[in-house]
Amino acid sequence: MAHHQSAKKRIRQTERRTAVNRARVSRIRSFIKKVESAIVSGDAAAAKSALQAAEPEMMRGVKTGILHKNTASRKVSRLAARVKALSANA
Repeated sequence: MAHHQSAKKRIRQTERRTAVNRARVSRIRSFIKKVESAIVSGDAAAAKSALQAAEPEMMRGVKTGILHKNTASRKVSRLAARVKALSANA
């Protein structure tokens, strides 16, 4: 357990930041799940609109330091390819 005042403060700050970061990660995952569920259901229009909502959310995660830039780009690219293939088949 921390004994110094500064160490106690760092613990409080870390708890707050962890809560915020977990909420942001959860929000990003929810957006991704919406895209994936639309792809699975075969609804090209819903998948496209969900992807358009998810992409800026993921890039916002990059800006806040939750995701690495290449990770977010890779995920967006793969989702976009799946949505494109879905709309090409329909």
